[in-house]
Amino acid sequence: MGRKKKTGLALGGGAVLGAAHVGVLRALTEKEVQVKYISGTSIGAFVAAFFAFGKTWEEIRDIASELKWIDITQIALSQYGLLSNEKMGKLIEEHLGQKKIEEAEIPLAMVTTDAATGEKVVLDKGPVAEAVMASTAIPGIFRPVEHDGRTLVDGGVVENVPVATTRDLGAKYIISVDLNAKHEYGEPSNILNVLLNSFHFIMKASTQQQTAKTDLLIEPDLSGFNRSDMGQVEDLMEQGYRDAMKVL
Repeated sequence: MGRKKKTGLALGGGAVLGAAHVGVLRALTEKEVQVKYISGTSIGAFVAAFFAFGKTWEEIRDIASELKWIDITQIALSQYGLLSNEKMGKLIEEHLGQKKIEEAEIPLAMVTTDAATGEKVVLDKGPVAEAVMASTAIPGIFRPVEHDGRTLVDGGVVENVPVATTRDLGAKYIISVDLNAKHEYGEPSNILNVLLNSFHFIMKASTQQQTAKTDLLIEPDLSGFNRSDMGQVEDLMEQGYRDAMKVL
């Protein structure tokens, strides 16, 4: 299964659906897959950061179970976005401390997008909390993050499943997780859903090109889930676990 190779894990974006990543981590742990490199985009970056710093899937499950949109967002009254995700950064610091990416136990990279040029900006050094905030700054919803003179937004714009980024870290065998491949969007119930759905429709075609280059693709069937309802976290984890076990 590529265990002896330099296995890398690429965790994709998908808002609340990201709880399914925790189930995938559980499956990889049970199958004793040694992850040597990890990268994440958007909510994938949030999960990847904890795993890279040695948090077990159980610990990440407990953190994710506490997470509510209201905890990670606050009205920012900014001309650039409806909300701030500063609380997401604070959650990282609360559980990991003020760590730098280069201190991670597993080499880690997070994908962001330069809002001025549309370029992919990979963050593999500097403060972890700031990188997670930048990677999860969904355009129009969250305020962008200023970093090194650049204005950064969600990495999903350029690479929603960071296969190439994981390869660039040094991985020879890549397992990637696409949260959106089997998601049914349905009638949006609020402005958050309208914005999230639109964002993911735009990314769909490019994501298929990205995942075509992976060695093992996990596509959890998340068709029954809403991408902004935090009440379904446990079920998402279970679905991610079951579908990952089938593929592994």
